[in-house]
Amino acid sequence: MLEERRLAVLRAIVEDYVATREPVGSKALVERHALGVSSATIRNDMAALEEDGYIAQPHTSAGRIPTDLGYRAFVDRLAGVKPMSAAERRAIANFLAGAVDLDDVVARSVRLLAQITRQVALVQYPSLVHSTVRHLEVVRISETRLLLVLIADTGRVEQRSVDLPTPLDDEALGRLRQRTSEAVVGQKCEDFATILGDLAESFPRDERPAVAVVVSTLMETTLDSVEQRIMLGGTANLARNRDAFSVSLEPVLEALEEQVVLLRLLGEVSGEVSVRIGHENPVEDLQGTSVVAAGYGRGESVVAGVGIVGPTHMDYPGTMSSVHAVAQYLSRILDEN
Repeated sequence: MLEERRLAVLRAIVEDYVATREPVGSKALVERHALGVSSATIRNDMAALEEDGYIAQPHTSAGRIPTDLGYRAFVDRLAGVKPMSAAERRAIANFLAGAVDLDDVVARSVRLLAQITRQVALVQYPSLVHSTVRHLEVVRISETRLLLVLIADTGRVEQRSVDLPTPLDDEALGRLRQRTSEAVVGQKCEDFATILGDLAESFPRDERPAVAVVVSTLMETTLDSVEQRIMLGGTANLARNRDAFSVSLEPVLEALEEQVVLLRLLGEVSGEVSVRIGHENPVEDLQGTSVVAAGYGRGESVVAGVGIVGPTHMDYPGTMSSVHAVAQYLSRILDEN
């Protein structure tokens, strides 16, 4: 455990390094921070922090910089998420309130988060698996082709065309439309396998093959591996912050191009803000970065994640506050729909 005085020294080093991107020396700490101790005491504290792995000296005779362990100690001792000002909250609310549909909400959220954090922003579309069906429409395109339109309570709209093995007349189509709608509306998509498993058996024998194809398509639509999507924005911020990274940006950029990598970064979010620093990240190519993320959803149910990727010496209090605020507003938008 770090004693309070050394924690104060570590906090001052983190804040100065984030602000200046320059190694921090004891003289600068004395001049910029009211630590209440002598320069000699601060030097002793810095030596102890370095020995314990919280700070490092990048060059001989240079000041010190925080390590991943130092950033972790700093983040773990933050007193919750720093509240945003009333003006900042209004700006976020007004910007997101102008969205016209889910795609616009996600796009605006990515753009906003990238702008206010100056990092790479990630926003995951609400998971269809954990959504509830608000409406299902079955539209005839031709004798043997239908269009399924599923609308979820999270704003997700999924469309799938279905090629039927045998034609359905208007009466059979009406029966299919009514029974599938009655089965799924108001139900969670993750329960489709149970809800729809025996549905085809309730139809006349000659209609069952067509119904089975429709049921199969509905269940495939809600598979996690198919329906999860993430929008990415602000990659130009990596270039602007190039000097802030201790690693090459090429593997970072390549990793961010992979949807499966992005899903791993946001795959275990909760309603609380989480911070993964450096080697805590599950993706090797991103272990020179930090990821700040939070979940959003309806009520107590988290249906997707939002976050940022940036250098390890980012402004953690400000970034955590921004991610938390955007996640809260996304949840509010879903609750209002």
